[in-house]
Amino acid sequence: MGKRIITDFLYQFAATNKPVAHAVNGDTLTFKTRDCFSGRIVNPTDLTTTFNYDSANPATGPVFVETAQPGDILVAEILDIRVAQRGVVTTLPGCGPLSDTQEIRTKPIDIIDGMAQFNDLQFPVEPMVGVIGVAPANGEVRCGFPGNHGGNMDCKQIKKGAVLYLPVQVEGALFALGDLHAVMGDGELCGTGLEIAGEVDVRLSVLKGQSIAWPVLETPEKWYALANAEHYPDALKRAAEQMQSLICNAYGWDLTDAYLYMSLQSDTEICQACKPCLVDLIVRVGTPKRSDKPLISRGEA
Repeated sequence: MGKRIITDFLYQFAATNKPVAHAVNGDTLTFKTRDCFSGRIVNPTDLTTTFNYDSANPATGPVFVETAQPGDILVAEILDIRVAQRGVVTTLPGCGPLSDTQEIRTKPIDIIDGMAQFNDLQFPVEPMVGVIGVAPANGEVRCGFPGNHGGNMDCKQIKKGAVLYLPVQVEGALFALGDLHAVMGDGELCGTGLEIAGEVDVRLSVLKGQSIAWPVLETPEKWYALANAEHYPDALKRAAEQMQSLICNAYGWDLTDAYLYMSLQSDTEICQACKPCLVDLIVRVGTPKRSDKPLISRGEA
């Protein structure tokens, strides 16, 4: 069987979206993605002041994953990310802590031999997936917004080698991804990373008998709980509660011991904080991995 490439895209996560492909447990698929501006912001003369945000953050999919049911966990292993050789970084009207003093500017960035060329500087790219998730249980969520279904989490740790765990909320999960960044700083201060088109290879599988309330990310070094809210304290509480629950279940500790341990070993990091804007603030709480007790067990691990 040849490589399965998914090219259809959507602008909202919803249970009413018709699947463009079906996958069984362990299938690997390639998602061909557009940039967050659907290819309409390319040159310095293309400004975000004239962009129609109804066509922002397209996600490729959705894929119906056989056997996935509400209450399960969908596992998305990021096997590889390949990006184009040119992308853009832009300022957005009214977005980011310095937006009141900045002009609206679009800056194309070339990538040569894995290095982004910015003015007289070069720095390595580290491709990541900005939008990735499943359909929410109710209603629809535009791809530019995050939630407990995933969506626009803009977490730079969602890169090659990472494993994302998503709470399945509808039959088949209806998985989709998009909004690649060739490189992005934590916080995404001006509202954009190096926005770029590309391809992502993902292996999908379903975990039964375990559940999570918010997306959880596994990297070679850490486990992360990701959550969002309009205000930082609320986002932090949601992510911390998810991490605390995982630690209690895996380690057999009570809530207070888990809380004490998190204060010693867990780091709080900001995924996106480009306020003021309509998108929630997104945080992640990361805890070092233990080889003997994974926070989420995949059986073979």
